[in-house]
Amino acid sequence: MRGANLVEVFSSIQGEGTHVGTTTLFVRFGACDLRCRWCDSPQTWEPASQCRIEIGRCSGEFETRPNPVSVDDVIAAAESLDLAAHEFASLTGGEPLLQPEAVGEIARAMRARGPRILLETHGLASEALESVLADIDVVSMDWKLSSDVRRASDPRRGSVEPFHTEHEKFLTIARQAPELIVKLVITRASLDDEIDEAVSRLEASAPEATLILQPVTPFGPVQESPSAERLLALCARLSSRLPKVRVIPQTHKIYGAP
Repeated sequence: MRGANLVEVFSSIQGEGTHVGTTTLFVRFGACDLRCRWCDSPQTWEPASQCRIEIGRCSGEFETRPNPVSVDDVIAAAESLDLAAHEFASLTGGEPLLQPEAVGEIARAMRARGPRILLETHGLASEALESVLADIDVVSMDWKLSSDVRRASDPRRGSVEPFHTEHEKFLTIARQAPELIVKLVITRASLDDEIDEAVSRLEASAPEATLILQPVTPFGPVQESPSAERLLALCARLSSRLPKVRVIPQTHKIYGAP
């Protein structure tokens, strides 16, 4: 294959979800076909001309290379960051499943060297997931709420089609992974009706999944997080329907890690 369009490769600590705090090697893919109002990495929306690669584990120093980056070069960069010492390798974005061939090759090569593979995805590319699932240990999918998220092809204003049906289709495949995490980013614009619809679909399709309620980290046009009262009430209500509901913020934002 020609290689992957990547934004960056670096070592850090997982800041989100049930594996928060674990040593993680991140491979961030370029390009995304969604536009989330709260996205903290809008530079990943379009394919990147260059990829930055950390020089030395946790050094915070980077070199740049032109895209696409060959899989061999990705693995060499990861090994220079002590890949085998990490509990996870996270394939994130952007949207990794827009490049399923690269995801599969990188996942297989990294998994063979020790870390578990965690795929972070918007949860819409069902066929792409099916093609790589055998090489993934954890699927961490967002359940997008149309109050805050639209497709790149949608008009900039006005209501958009919800994502529920596409997510439900994705879940039928994702639930075959050894571990499935579903994340709902909660903002002050998030509506009870859309949250309840998402949970109803999850309850019917993959009730064994862990549901993460992630209070939005203010960024760009999203200036405020939801209140503690709102999060506590949501957690209490949804915990009566699903066995594993957690409220977990983006912890890496607290101490300034990438």
